[in-house]
Amino acid sequence: MSRPICLITGATSGIGKATALALAKEDYGLILIGRNEVKTARVCEEIRRASQNENVSWHVCDLAVLRDVRALAVRLKDDFGRIDVLVNNAGARILRHRLTEEGIELTLATNHLGHFVLTLSLVDALERSERPRIINVSSGAHYAGTGVIENVRSAADYDGKKQYANSKLANVLFTFALADRLKRKGIAVNAVDPGGVATNFARNNGLVPWLKHRLYYLKKGRLLTPARGAETIVYLASSDDAIGITGKYFQDKKEKEPSDLSMDKAIQEKLWASSVQLSGIGYSMNNVIRERTSGP
Repeated sequence: MSRPICLITGATSGIGKATALALAKEDYGLILIGRNEVKTARVCEEIRRASQNENVSWHVCDLAVLRDVRALAVRLKDDFGRIDVLVNNAGARILRHRLTEEGIELTLATNHLGHFVLTLSLVDALERSERPRIINVSSGAHYAGTGVIENVRSAADYDGKKQYANSKLANVLFTFALADRLKRKGIAVNAVDPGGVATNFARNNGLVPWLKHRLYYLKKGRLLTPARGAETIVYLASSDDAIGITGKYFQDKKEKEPSDLSMDKAIQEKLWASSVQLSGIGYSMNNVIRERTSGP
């Protein structure tokens, strides 16, 4: 097998950057996706030097802008043809209501819809791999999700904490629905809870919310380093022990029971249908993986 190629979104800091560095040291070819050109280029060079692996490249894309995500997928398939591992890691916790220029609430667009479009757009590139794997980074916040995952257009109806929890629930719902659809194609799809990690994740909401986020995990004695938080992602991306495992939720390199709502097939299908509608994903692309498998 030739050098495996791994695509990581949200790769310029925290868990994404730690995952990229670990896999670069294992001689993976890396494609780093970030929003800021200067920062993404700098992190790419840092990882090349630290890993002594020159096969690290980068692209700029804001996952919240769906037309840019589609364009990114086209460029990636033109440049690489095959992708072995897709790590959907980019995420944001937005306390104040904001809509993208495409009219989609920013948390939903960044944490779920961007990855929905990217993943479906890259299924054919993943099929060219001998052992294709998709890893969706969720969190323990998904247990607080209500299952009502919608595009909140009004600021008066917006609850940032609830929308974030529902976006993380969407990650797990999407994982299970996608795993069922891709089982016959041999593409493994799993979700990960990396735990409470010391990153700048909540910094976009200001200093006070960011400090509260860190203090919450410090009080529980569970604030992990990014490298520690990335371990389960690296395990699912690279370990032979993970071959054949699909449709599972992981923490600490072990399967973990997800929320009851995440396993509700009716809610999974409702999310899938609304994601297709909101994203405007092409019929032919959705049709390729439209039907769930029946039986083992």
